[in-house]
Amino acid sequence: MCGILAVLGCSDDSQAKRVRVLELSRRLKHRGPDWSGLYQHGDCFLSHQRLAIVDPASGDQPLFNEDKAIVVTVNGEIYNHEELRKRLPNHQFRTGSDCDVIAHLYEEYGEDFVDMLDGMFSFVLLDTRDNSFIVARDAIGITSLYIGWGLDGSIWIASEMKGLNDDCEHFECFPPGHLYSSKQGGFRRWYNPQWFSEAIPSTPYDPLVLRRAFESAVIKRLMTDVPFGVLLSGGLDSSLVASITARHLAATKAAKQWGPQLHSFCIGLEGSPDLKAAREVADYLGTIHHEFHFTVQDGIDAIEDVIYHIETYDVTTIRASTPMFLLARKIKSLGVKMVISGEGSDEIFGGYLYFHKAPNKEEFHHETCHKIKALHQYDCLRANKSTSAWGLEARVPFLDKEFINVAMDIDPEWKMIDPSKGRIEKWVLRRAFDDEEHPYLPKHILYRQKEQFSDGVGYSWIDGLKAHAADHVTDKMMINAEHIFPHNTPKTKEAYYYRMIFERFFPQNSAKLTVPGGASVACSTAKAIEWDSTWSKNLDPSGRAALGIHVLAYDPKIPGPVAVGKLPTKIINGVQRMVEVGAPSLTIRS
Repeated sequence: MCGILAVLGCSDDSQAKRVRVLELSRRLKHRGPDWSGLYQHGDCFLSHQRLAIVDPASGDQPLFNEDKAIVVTVNGEIYNHEELRKRLPNHQFRTGSDCDVIAHLYEEYGEDFVDMLDGMFSFVLLDTRDNSFIVARDAIGITSLYIGWGLDGSIWIASEMKGLNDDCEHFECFPPGHLYSSKQGGFRRWYNPQWFSEAIPSTPYDPLVLRRAFESAVIKRLMTDVPFGVLLSGGLDSSLVASITARHLAATKAAKQWGPQLHSFCIGLEGSPDLKAAREVADYLGTIHHEFHFTVQDGIDAIEDVIYHIETYDVTTIRASTPMFLLARKIKSLGVKMVISGEGSDEIFGGYLYFHKAPNKEEFHHETCHKIKALHQYDCLRANKSTSAWGLEARVPFLDKEFINVAMDIDPEWKMIDPSKGRIEKWVLRRAFDDEEHPYLPKHILYRQKEQFSDGVGYSWIDGLKAHAADHVTDKMMINAEHIFPHNTPKTKEAYYYRMIFERFFPQNSAKLTVPGGASVACSTAKAIEWDSTWSKNLDPSGRAALGIHVLAYDPKIPGPVAVGKLPTKIINGVQRMVEVGAPSLTIRS
């Protein structure tokens, strides 16, 4: 990931203003430690902090068309750039950078070219011929982007809030899948897929179609001129990414440069579920596996840095971001600059445990649509900023535009969790890669049940965070919480603790408005909370409200007592709570 900052139409074109823009751009240097650039045209400034992934030698930004009339600063990867170059035979390219096509596409097609880009991106393009500009963000919001307005009428664009929050009267998240045009004076949505209307699709499930679509999404993300690897938690999503990458790596340019053996990375507390599962998958795939450990105290010590970089006070995001933040630092220390990750699958396929309670396919589908639309506030924000904090790029094949179209066109009846038919969460994805002749994964990994990431790294992680917050937030502080924080009032001491840190870094009213709020189970919509009346009493955002589902055998017809075995205390307590509220008989697999 790179860092971009643009100030457009400001009232001050002095050297002092240029120095200020440079100062603010340096706040984003962690995103792009390899090079920096600044272009000024009158009252417009475009700056760039580069993380060099494709064409490291000559792809410095800002980038230009042939006569330098069109200038662009880009954060992202354009996976189909070679194909797009072929559609521009009359253009001369200065670099081999994938982002070099953007200025030329604008010159050829005007403002309507954005949907031609296949990738993740945020960019600002300035046309110096008439001083007009456009700003665009990728379909789902994989790359982070903010827009702000100054009192002098200027428009500010930055990859992170810290690049503009001190100089703008108002700022907000730049909406995913949108374009801002100075000529039209506002936003318009360029990304308009069929699923966005939330109409219920009816296409029958075809496992081979789904498999080919995802394999294609992974393969195109092997475009790199630098060392890379995969994040491997041992869960279904990251394991599939690793399996496909390992299968196809040998045929890529990257393999010729860096070797055909895949590197995989995992982090967790000592003895965590993820570490054990990831090690097994790595052994099965033959990856060069790097396992890192952290302690609860290591994570607590990093919380302030995490909140500064992630720019949120959302509890779920901070819990999951902290191990990823620590992992990214370790990965970068090995000389790796890009990783492929598994974000997005749970939103597309209804993989969170609370989806077990979806009453019908209509509500199931609507919930997945809402969750994909909100990804830029949660998992995308976490994956992008946790890694970018250390100059590491994360690519997410589950959020490939074409793959999403295929997956979201499946009749949601096939995605519904139905134990009587042997369908657990994400069954359609698991079934698509259940190949008896050429297995992608061991069966028990392919059908491993969902772990929330913040639990998968170790069951004591969340409990440790709660205990630490309780030591720093008093009961009296909680009584007055609604007066101190009237917007998104924290309901727990943990939430209050994060909010205090956030507002120290980002005290502006606009900043707090960029963070979502409201009652939730695993970042669900408010509508989904109605699926189970007991959830309203236990709205822990990690999804622990759905805890009982985590220990249910998939065949509810099997009677028998609760067999606790060697289960962690928190699961035993959770089962007891389920029984107390009238849950059916449970069978637990230890």
